[in-house]
Amino acid sequence: MTNDATYSGVKLGFIGVGNMGGALARAARRSVPGKCIGLAGRTPERVKALAEELDCRASGGIGVAKWADYIFLGVKPQMMPKLLEELKPELSERQDRFVLVTMAAGLTMDRIQELAGGAYPVIRIMPNTPASVGEGMILYTCGEGVTGEEERIFLEAMAGAGRFSALPERLIDAGSAVSGCGPAFADLFLEALADGGVACGLSRTQAMELAAQMLLGSARLALKSKQHPGALKDAVCSPGGSTIQGVRALEAAGFRSAVMEAVIAAYEKTLELK
Repeated sequence: MTNDATYSGVKLGFIGVGNMGGALARAARRSVPGKCIGLAGRTPERVKALAEELDCRASGGIGVAKWADYIFLGVKPQMMPKLLEELKPELSERQDRFVLVTMAAGLTMDRIQELAGGAYPVIRIMPNTPASVGEGMILYTCGEGVTGEEERIFLEAMAGAGRFSALPERLIDAGSAVSGCGPAFADLFLEALADGGVACGLSRTQAMELAAQMLLGSARLALKSKQHPGALKDAVCSPGGSTIQGVRALEAAGFRSAVMEAVIAAYEKTLELK
C-alpha cells in the first residue's frame, strides 16, 4: 500500500469490479492511495466489499465518470453500449481532461469513442487474471489522443498489475488469445499435471504444489534466459530417459496442435465480437 498522506496524484475510477476489474483495482491500490480510487458496479454488495478491502471510494458509474482521470470500463463487450450511453452526458459536460481505459474484447478504440459520443483519449488494454497477484501480462495500446505523459502516468499507476507490453491495436486480439485466454489453458495443464501426480501416488496437495511451482519456475526461466523453449525442453530430455518418453506421449496425443488450435479458436471468437 502507498503512503496516502503524501500522495497527491492521479485519480482512477473502475466501473465494473468483477474478476478482472477487481484484480486491476487491487493492483492499482499497491501504488495509488484509496482516496484516489473509485469503484462502481452492478452489484452494490461487491462494490462495497471491495471498497472496504482497499479502503477506497464506493460510487456509482456516473460518479466515477465525473471524477476520475482514468475511467476503467470493466464491463463485457455486449454491455458497453448501454454503459457508455448512460455516461455520455457526464463525459460531455466535463471541462477537465480524462482518459477512457477499455478492456472489452473485440471493441476498437474508435468504437469506444463512437459509443462514448466524443473523440476522448482512449487506452485499450487486455489484462489477465494473474494481475491480481502482481504477475499479470497486460497488453495495451494508446489512441492518438493520449499524450506521452498520460501513458507514463498510467503505467506507473498500474505497475502493481505486472508486466506491460505495448502492441499496435491490430495485434491486440491476437495477443489476448495467448496471454488473456492463456491462463485458462495453463490451468487445465496444471490440473492435468496434478492429476497425473495423484495417479502416481502423490497427495493432491503435494501434486498441486509441485506442478504449480514447476510451471512458475519454467516460465521465469524462459523469460530470464531468453532461450528458445525447444532448447529448454531439450536440456531436460536425457537420451533414453523418462522425460523424452513423456514428451513422446504428449506428441502422440496431439498436445502441441491442440494448444495451437485453442489459441486460434479464442482469436476467431474475439473477431466475432467485433
